[in-house]
Amino acid sequence: MNPFAPLRRHLTPAQINIYFSIVCFLSPVIGSGVSFAFNAGGVWSALLVALKRRRLNIDRPMLAMTVAIYAYCAAQVLASTVNGAIPADLRHFVPLITFLFFPLSYSTWSITEKPTLVRIAVLTSVVACFGSLALALLQYYWLGIRAKGGAGNAIVFATVASLAVMMCLAGALSGIEKRWKLLAGAALAGFVAIVYSGTRIIWLAMLVAGIVVLLINRGRFTNANLTRLLLITGVACVAVAAIGFPIIMDRADFLFSDWTALTTKGDYTTALGLRVALWEIGLRAFREMPLFGHGIAASQDLMKQGFRDQFGMEEGFSHYHNGLLTALVQAGLVGAIALASVFVIATRNAAKVLRASADPLERFGATMIVVTVIIYLIGGLTGIVVGHDILDSVLMVFLICGTYLASGRTVSPIGKSAPVMAPAGGRA
Repeated sequence: MNPFAPLRRHLTPAQINIYFSIVCFLSPVIGSGVSFAFNAGGVWSALLVALKRRRLNIDRPMLAMTVAIYAYCAAQVLASTVNGAIPADLRHFVPLITFLFFPLSYSTWSITEKPTLVRIAVLTSVVACFGSLALALLQYYWLGIRAKGGAGNAIVFATVASLAVMMCLAGALSGIEKRWKLLAGAALAGFVAIVYSGTRIIWLAMLVAGIVVLLINRGRFTNANLTRLLLITGVACVAVAAIGFPIIMDRADFLFSDWTALTTKGDYTTALGLRVALWEIGLRAFREMPLFGHGIAASQDLMKQGFRDQFGMEEGFSHYHNGLLTALVQAGLVGAIALASVFVIATRNAAKVLRASADPLERFGATMIVVTVIIYLIGGLTGIVVGHDILDSVLMVFLICGTYLASGRTVSPIGKSAPVMAPAGGRA
């Protein structure tokens, strides 16, 4: 008798997908663990497709996303080729593999039933929000540092935690999950954790994303529901103000202090001053090579050289603290347009579903896409859009799951007898 037979019967492809999805939505807590899981899953998906044990699930929204993502990767390689920098940039191409897994991981994820995936996204986000708060309190009060969660970086932590908050909010407002009090409590916990991170730009991103989620679900509100929502929002704001007021004021003071130092003394050594210096260096570098850019490694060398020549400072960063500017310097207009097209196509796919579909699962998927675009783009104004292992993996997770839920089709693994099922709304 095979002692592993019961385990093999339990670990069906659908069950493995469930465990895999749970891990992928815990990014605020497990940090780079999500990057390891997603990329390992991508390799496994590629192997399954190569062995013809999984079929590629190609539908129009996924194909459009794949073209845009692959165009961005090609633009990075093209920039290095034009500059003769392939040897120098070769190691920097490795993170692009995460993006190349998009169609393969999409095909594997789409064997999961949509109601199951939505429930995983919402309930795992609840765990992620409460876990984020626990880590934030530990790091802030015991270690005396800005909350970094499991990411090891306050900005990255705030970005992925804000997505978990939005999943809780979307789950509660859409009515998909009936335990709205649990979701509201988790969203509040996640928001407080983000306050402890001190990441000001994500506070703005969350405000915009939260308003958009409310607007998407506005049709579900009666007068009584709206009154209750306003009451809960008011209580939550008071709670956040009471807990986070010292942190918020401290971060605001830092911002005004940095601004005063920059404008009156020309001090570029502060956090704000360094960002402004990076933007000035980046814009100069873009004007030198506007079409194809300088390549990844050269852009970092230009940054160090710019700090020395323009500001007499020895500083170095991996990016220009603006996602679009980083793409412009690395891959020029070609790369920036390709990167922008990823978010434009994602938004277009989501908007089509929100206009035409009343199915709550499809609308939840579209909401997932929209909040991801908002948080990444606003966060990228002063930080990074792509180029960090956690952010890249989480972006792929949310774009894959959102696209599949919004407009994808559920398929059965090869070897199963169940037919291919079209999503609600009839789009096969």
